[in-house]
Amino acid sequence: MKYLSIAFVLLLGYLPLRAQDTTRVQTTAPADTSINAPSNADDLLAELADSSADAQELLPKKILFTQRAFWGPKGLLRVTNLAPLTPEGREKELKIRRTMLVSHQVLGFATVAGFVVQGILGSRLYNAKGRDYIRIKEQHATTATIINYTYGATALLSLTAPPKLPTSSTRRGFSSIQLHKYLAVAHLAGMVATNILARRVDENANLKPYHRAAAFTTFASFAAAIVIIKF
Repeated sequence: MKYLSIAFVLLLGYLPLRAQDTTRVQTTAPADTSINAPSNADDLLAELADSSADAQELLPKKILFTQRAFWGPKGLLRVTNLAPLTPEGREKELKIRRTMLVSHQVLGFATVAGFVVQGILGSRLYNAKGRDYIRIKEQHATTATIINYTYGATALLSLTAPPKLPTSSTRRGFSSIQLHKYLAVAHLAGMVATNILARRVDENANLKPYHRAAAFTTFASFAAAIVIIKF
């Protein structure tokens, strides 16, 4: 009976201990299932990066700052949503580009013709006197105004045309396009010099040879730039 009492006491002490252990096991924190969150975030960032890369591939990496102002990723036409940067939109832009560049060539030839007329009038003006001088000078001034407008329009059509599609291959060596750009710098400088000297010739007759040299330089470089692109 004594041993039975001792066994009963030990049993009563053992049950609370088991209950305490069971409670401790049940309160253990559940497994963290948020380990997949970083992976989902990485996938989302990857998708955004891919979308950004796709948008960037619609435009060449290097474009003129005048083109970027209108047609760049943050250009005026993109911000106002007039020309969204999409594959379908780029197809329409290429058609616009072609139309603008064809107009650029047409106005270029018209400007060349104006330069020829201006050269003839200028040569006659140097030897004219009296009423003939006044009449030819007025014709010369009118032709100069027309040339300035057509020249400016020709330049704007090229500078603001939508950019071409990006190309994966890089073309090495000297090309007609590069020569066209170099000649553009030459005839632009000549055009500015010709207009400045034209306003000072009446005040200083000694500037006539420089005015003529600037005019012929402008004509030669501009005509060469147009012919190179056409042929």
